Amino acid sequence: MLAKMFHEKDIPIQVAVGNYNLGICGMDWVEELMVKYPSSPLIELRNLGYGTGTIVVVAGRAGEAPDIERIRAKEEIIRIVSEYPNMAESFALKNRLRRFSIFSVWGAAEVYPPESAELALVRQGEDSLGQELVPVSDVLGFSACLIASKDSWEKEDLSEILASIDDALRSMEKPPSPAAAKIPDTAAGYPVRESDVNEIRLALPDGHQQEPAARLLRRAGITVNDYPSETDDRRPSTNLERVAIKVIRPQDMPLQVANGNFDLAVTGRDWVLEHLYQFPSSPVVELLDLESSRVKVVAVVSNELAVDDIQGLRQLYAEGGEAVRVASEYVSIADRYSRDNHLGGYKVIPTWGATEAFLPEDADLLIENTETGGTIARHNLRIIDTLFESTARLIGNKISISDPAKGDRIRSIMAKLRKGIEDS
Repeated sequence: MLAKMFHEKDIPIQVAVGNYNLGICGMDWVEELMVKYPSSPLIELRNLGYGTGTIVVVAGRAGEAPDIERIRAKEEIIRIVSEYPNMAESFALKNRLRRFSIFSVWGAAEVYPPESAELALVRQGEDSLGQELVPVSDVLGFSACLIASKDSWEKEDLSEILASIDDALRSMEKPPSPAAAKIPDTAAGYPVRESDVNEIRLALPDGHQQEPAARLLRRAGITVNDYPSETDDRRPSTNLERVAIKVIRPQDMPLQVANGNFDLAVTGRDWVLEHLYQFPSSPVVELLDLESSRVKVVAVVSNELAVDDIQGLRQLYAEGGEAVRVASEYVSIADRYSRDNHLGGYKVIPTWGATEAFLPEDADLLIENTETGGTIARHNLRIIDTLFESTARLIGNKISISDPAKGDRIRSIMAKLRKGIEDS
């Protein structure tokens, strides 16, 4: 038996296309695939009884208490943000929302309402939805499940592994069912947060980029309270006047800045290029190289492949007449690199992390980021090309920068950060 660890969202896709006979993942990701591709050849074999949760639609606590009838009656576009865009669209269609837009994000969708979206479709966390959100509707209760490809179920003998799993399930204590979200009393109201159209909206990164960003802010004399946060506070306060801060995923920042939800953001050059390759006319512009969070974006192959560079890879697959399978989180960068290097009939495989697991069985080439190359080497892989070096960047929206009410304050923030870089 060959076993591999993937990002959970990739597992239903890998099983559906027949790369794996069986997979274990949350039923939420199976549903996300099946909503868009209902004929996908997936079979749920066992509910494994752990990893329970609930997918809910939430709104911000502003104005009237949310109610699906009130939302349905609205004439304006309802913005729905989620890392489950297919389920979000299905929810909007089932509830006959007149006009809606779906914004796909990598995570932390709960931070967007009410300023940047009316609704978010999120996984209800262990520590509640937080004070800023209120549930509108349940969408799905889920737990971890064992899935199989239909072809494997019909043609392979899976009895031994299923018997082993069934024995383990019988010995497990049955967990509670996923808790339903508490839907609010629609007669109640919530205080409206006063908005300021001239407020500077700044996005700061979560994850491993938090510490370098926090150090730079301190050197620049900018106080951001509770960042990084021990309580997962995604709306930290600051000593900057008329500046509102949110903490979101770096991957989402360029698109959010382009859409006008933020004026400024701190993200990696890799994600800026990924965005600009997809949207060349985007209003996103790089303002400062913050000279931190330094990584290289590289092309990687298995040590089992007898090539030393990208030219060798191109020649090898041209001779065999096969398409090069290119796996990456950076779909647009991978596509540009494959075209620029004339890889012929290549195929880009989008991934959501743990990309090194795809080689050599499920991909021929990875476009990946690395600090030292150590993780790549540990997985019996090697680098054959470096695409570019990425550092943290301050990015902005061209429209915001040229706005008379915001431009001077944006340039003031840039000056503070520039001094922080010089003092490092």
